[in-house]
Amino acid sequence: MKAMVLAAGLGTRLRPLTDTRPKALVEIAGRTLLEITLTRLRTFGITEVIINVHHFADQVIDYLKSHKNFGMRIEISREEVLLDTGGGLKKAAWFFLEDPARLDESFLLHNVDVLSTIDFARMLQYHKEHRPLATLAVQSRETSRPLLFDNHLQLRGRRIADKDTLIPIPPDAVISSEARNLSSIPLQSLAFSGIHLISPRLLPLLTEEGIFSIIPAYLRLAAQGQKILAFRADAY
Repeated sequence: MKAMVLAAGLGTRLRPLTDTRPKALVEIAGRTLLEITLTRLRTFGITEVIINVHHFADQVIDYLKSHKNFGMRIEISREEVLLDTGGGLKKAAWFFLEDPARLDESFLLHNVDVLSTIDFARMLQYHKEHRPLATLAVQSRETSRPLLFDNHLQLRGRRIADKDTLIPIPPDAVISSEARNLSSIPLQSLAFSGIHLISPRLLPLLTEEGIFSIIPAYLRLAAQGQKILAFRADAY
């Protein structure tokens, strides 16, 4: 299994720590966020990773070289302009499509500044059982931009500034006839953790170009009837 670590951001929420270093190299208890993330991935058998870089990119590259890539195959996706989550993934898509024998193998997308104890093996099993385009690790907690899911944990919209934006329900959606009106469906407001499991089937469906967030792409695809699911990670 492969993974992508999103490490290109400016780390504005971590300033002043990120005034002189990338957020990937911010330390917690003497270990960098990047080391913590890569070690977690290795624990679950992931040894092939692509990392996108931009802010103090050379520091990340030199750090990896000095640690011999932590014994992993690591590729670098350098972004001259920040491409956001969707654009960054699209630029790095070649990494997940390079081996014709592994085109059905899902991969993990992980923000470098997210610390968790999520059981990736359990999340992967859930992903395999339901076969969505993407599975998003979510929690019931306070957030300024929650995502909205129905009782099948299918993505149905999001909330920004206390305003719900709902997507249309496809005609073949698995819901009761009484709930055909989206406003009548009980929706769960859940916080996204920045950890996704993604099927390579998603990659050619990312028709957006340039700089774009992956969440609007997920919402667009869900509105087209594609399955984007939540994985409840409240205990982690």
